[in-house]
Amino acid sequence: MTRTEIEEKVKQFLIEDIEIDEDKITPDARLKQDLGIDSLDFVDIVVVVEKRFGFKIKQEEMVGVDTFSKFCDYIGTKVN
Repeated sequence: MTRTEIEEKVKQFLIEDIEIDEDKITPDARLKQDLGIDSLDFVDIVVVVEKRFGFKIKQEEMVGVDTFSKFCDYIGTKVN
């Protein structure tokens, strides 16, 4: 899966499932501060990622993953 495909899939579920405004989703957008993702949203994200990408997010692997771009990088390491 290409980086562009990953970004599009992630952006799509953030807009549709987490209800984040598309205009806020930029590569440097911080997940908590800029996109407003809280711990309840993260639970939903874990479920969506497992369903759409086929792996489970491990909390300890998410240390330092604080922007949209880094989140896509993380997913890329798991699916490729």
